Amino acid sequence: MLQILQNKKGCENMKDIYNHWLEYTKENDEIYNELASIKDDDAAIEDRFYRELEFGTGGLRGVIGAGTNRMNVYTVGKAAQGCSNYLLKHYQNPSVAIGYDSRIHSDLFAETAASIYAANGIKVYIYPKLMPTPSVSFAIRDLKCQGGVVVTASHNPAKYNGYKVYGSDGCQITTEAAKEIQAEINNVDTFKDVKKGYFKNLLEQGKISYIGDDTVQRYFDEIAKVSVLPKDISRDVSIVYTPLNGAGISCVPDCLKQHGFNNITIPDEQKNPDGNFPTCPYPNPEIREALNVGLEWAEKIKSDLLLATDPDCDRVGIAVKDKDEYKLITGNEMGVLLLDFICKMRIKSKTMPENPIAVKTIVTTPMAAKVAKHYNVELIDVLTGFKFIGEQIGLLEKVGQENRYIFGFEESYGYLSGSFVRDKDAVNASLLICEMFAYYKSQGQSLLDVLSELYKTYGFYQSKLLTFTFEGSAGFAKMQDLMNGVRNNKPDEIAGYKVLAVADYQNSTMVKLNGEKENINLPKSNVIRFFLDNDLEAVIRPSGTEPKLKVYVTAIGDTLENSNLIAEKLANYFSDLTNI
Repeated sequence: MLQILQNKKGCENMKDIYNHWLEYTKENDEIYNELASIKDDDAAIEDRFYRELEFGTGGLRGVIGAGTNRMNVYTVGKAAQGCSNYLLKHYQNPSVAIGYDSRIHSDLFAETAASIYAANGIKVYIYPKLMPTPSVSFAIRDLKCQGGVVVTASHNPAKYNGYKVYGSDGCQITTEAAKEIQAEINNVDTFKDVKKGYFKNLLEQGKISYIGDDTVQRYFDEIAKVSVLPKDISRDVSIVYTPLNGAGISCVPDCLKQHGFNNITIPDEQKNPDGNFPTCPYPNPEIREALNVGLEWAEKIKSDLLLATDPDCDRVGIAVKDKDEYKLITGNEMGVLLLDFICKMRIKSKTMPENPIAVKTIVTTPMAAKVAKHYNVELIDVLTGFKFIGEQIGLLEKVGQENRYIFGFEESYGYLSGSFVRDKDAVNASLLICEMFAYYKSQGQSLLDVLSELYKTYGFYQSKLLTFTFEGSAGFAKMQDLMNGVRNNKPDEIAGYKVLAVADYQNSTMVKLNGEKENINLPKSNVIRFFLDNDLEAVIRPSGTEPKLKVYVTAIGDTLENSNLIAEKLANYFSDLTNI
């Protein structure tokens, strides 16, 4: 059951917290007017105040609006003050790098955070315009900062925004750091303890500085170092690129052009930054609807390739021409294609390091393991979240072996081929995809031809992602009950397939069919993974960024059709389980 929120005034219920906010937000017309408009609506008050936005390893994310359960200047301010307190306890003269995307109030929230850090005596470097999330990860290390912030809700619908926090290594903060920061946030009174300053004044005083073009060029230079396409291969590829009204417009076209890809068309409707995403309500390149405008343009100009990056430009989706239609390539498929291509090119150019390492998440296709084995690449499995891939790069760096890292990816369209960034990078990935496309085009092959060959070689793997939404306090409780039910009553079979082992990452234990137990050497996480007959898998976990339960199923059969049928059976089992 959810604990009722209390603040320092001793409020004992949500209505008291609501009245407290009403009293202290009179100078902010947007917040005050929203609060005043719901004074007689208990359900609306509950939805905004039944909890505080949880500060996790990804920072904050929530719907924009008034209240403790919303993204606004007050919840951002409280988080920034808590983060400031944390940095000042751990570092002398700390500094931070800040970036933001095109979402509603992203620039406002970024300047709010910057002003609070600076008012606390922390040096702030901030991009003067919207920039991709990976460029902030790069700037943290380039400028030798102790932390960083990106104001973004990634690929969520337009009503969301977020506050993503990074450590000195350029990775999203660890679980331990998140807990410590949360404790600092808990000790901050939203309206009394937050140190304030005026952004323009602090900028004039030199306490806030804009990040320059030299940092951006160094970022591009590092991307160039992991380019793998031979110089004699033609870059004459017709590309439709859409930033989905997001931050990718700041870097992707320039990066591609610096590498000879000049035939780029950007759809007018999605070129300019717009947090309302008018032609794309759910700007997630994982779903076909988000690519509809780009597909229309690709069909109109008969383009070879469509690229689409999400609003903060850390994910990229693609479609390729197949006769008279365009086919989308999934995140798992693209990850396997890129892993195979990078290995092939680096062996050909004799730039493959000794004992190379690739990294993927536990919900990403097992097909990657077979590709890695073929090229004698060590493949490391980590928890869901690209920060765990970044963490592996950091561990290699500590022992002077970061050059062993050649590629990391996750099924949700996140890829990275260099150690210069510690988060998924759609700028780097867009270039790699264009290089791969151009290479195979020069060989008379399409990406679909190559993918077909990989399936025939390694097995017809098919994956399916199911998402179930649970809004509000009742939905949150139901989602927790579902996870507890699965955890306490583990099935012996799923959709007719015997469960051979169950890995519970919250308990760090895997239990096999014969009762044998193994310890899981990964951080604790609310994730349950089932290993089934015939190399089938299923993973269930709550989303860390949305009120959703996610289920990943993986099947393998003797044809793609059979694999899809098996995946559908597994998916139907979990749909029935959730009663959706």
